[in-house]
Amino acid sequence: MGSTDGKWYLTKVKKACQIYALIEENDRIAVGISGGKDSSALLYILHQLQRHLSVSFDIIPIYVDLGFGMQMEELETFCQSLGYALVREETQIQEIVFQVRAEKNPCSLCAKMRKGALILKAKEWECNKLALGHHLDDAIETLFLNMIYTGKLGSFAPKLYLDRQDITLIRPMVYLQEKTVLSMVLAKGLPQVKNKCPLDGKTKRDEMKEFVGNICLIYPDFREKCRKSLENMDESGIWAMLMQKDS
Repeated sequence: MGSTDGKWYLTKVKKACQIYALIEENDRIAVGISGGKDSSALLYILHQLQRHLSVSFDIIPIYVDLGFGMQMEELETFCQSLGYALVREETQIQEIVFQVRAEKNPCSLCAKMRKGALILKAKEWECNKLALGHHLDDAIETLFLNMIYTGKLGSFAPKLYLDRQDITLIRPMVYLQEKTVLSMVLAKGLPQVKNKCPLDGKTKRDEMKEFVGNICLIYPDFREKCRKSLENMDESGIWAMLMQKDS
């Protein structure tokens, strides 16, 4: 079987779910949908887990419209094919970030505002968890972004309870490499909507993606070694040992 075989990628996702207790009985899980490959893969995987896990849980896909005019009809059809209705939240985040605030480095503010909107909508739909489509490469890139640009050692956690909002963030794909996610998306024909953000492909994270890719050309097992390093950062295995806030 190839890397796109369902049992193969679900095994790693189920491992993360077991280690960090990501999905529990009667969870009501909001899924952040962006239009990119990662969120489409996440929704598809969680749909599969509804049949493969011994616990019962609900899925609510949520799309936060940032105001870039993205066409989401294909994603709505995809959600319907899995048995879900895509919940949409209209915002003016694009206008605030690029016009009102005219941010020189808009990505951080945009991400925070989008996550805030996702959380509010998830709470509106009575969800106790919010699933995000971050994978192993994202965790490694965040580690280096923090080290290089903030001087902090840490990355996001696979599971994080936000006490102010009373919701738990989970990242079920945290053990999957990006190449695995992409292979699965292509093999299953999952939708990918073109990102209309003017900075798409030009961010600091894109620089880190290239940086990590170059290291892996010399050390092919670098990603897995980074995963082990992140897990060993403290005795409990929480990756964000030195981080006071989620990235």
